[in-house]
Amino acid sequence: MSTTSAFDTARTEGRAALVGYLPAGFPSVDGSIEAMRVMVEAGCDVIEVGMPYSDPVMDGPTIQAAAQQALEGGVRTTDLMRVVEAVAATGAPTVVMTYWNPVEHYGGSRRTGRSGVDLFAADLASAGGAGLITPDLTPDAGGEWIAAADDHDLDKVFLVAPSSTPERIAMTTAACRGFVYATAVMGVTGARATTSDLAAPLVARTKEATDLPVGVGLGVSNGDQAAEIAAYADGVIVGSAFVRVLLDHADDPAGGLKALRALTEDLAAGVRRG
Repeated sequence: MSTTSAFDTARTEGRAALVGYLPAGFPSVDGSIEAMRVMVEAGCDVIEVGMPYSDPVMDGPTIQAAAQQALEGGVRTTDLMRVVEAVAATGAPTVVMTYWNPVEHYGGSRRTGRSGVDLFAADLASAGGAGLITPDLTPDAGGEWIAAADDHDLDKVFLVAPSSTPERIAMTTAACRGFVYATAVMGVTGARATTSDLAAPLVARTKEATDLPVGVGLGVSNGDQAAEIAAYADGVIVGSAFVRVLLDHADDPAGGLKALRALTEDLAAGVRRG
């Protein structure tokens, strides 16, 4: 199911969509599925399933800690697909956030001689996934992924940043399908006390180049911040705040899910106020 449906529904309700991120396999594979189901029940419109990776370039310390825990727990790409399938079954469009290396080296020639990229796309589509967010892959270097995504009708979500030139924004948004991911701050992920003043101008510049929904990520940690961003963006993307809740309740899984639900409800109310 494409993310388009979630953004269309939010638009008809006069609000922004809430996009929530957690890594697959954190705190465990089954635990991540349970947590993401809670997020959907409590108001997330789209779920981002992170692929834990040993050498992240965009993730801050909170998500790095969760990803490392998942890797130490033995999570594999097959587990990622199982998480996607379970979460997509809730009806919420489910996208994968992944660095490029695991996609490029997925299975591939060991199975029917197909490339890893095409096989990943086929398996993701089969699991009910909506598409990929690729933080370290740009459209001008992403021809193989673009072709595979088109073949399997998957969303292609590329990133724009405050440093992006008008030409770069135009090229990036033209290659996107589903929505455009606008990084609101320069730097790595992490919940912040205030939102970036670079976000609104970036969204405005991006909307000049495309009719696709524009989601803003990096830094949102509460409903008030979500409302602030929802006033000008089509989607509010939250990751580190969700991860932090579970890290803080590592010894109390039930309490972690309760806190996760409360945070999601606060954020969902925020996008409606915005």
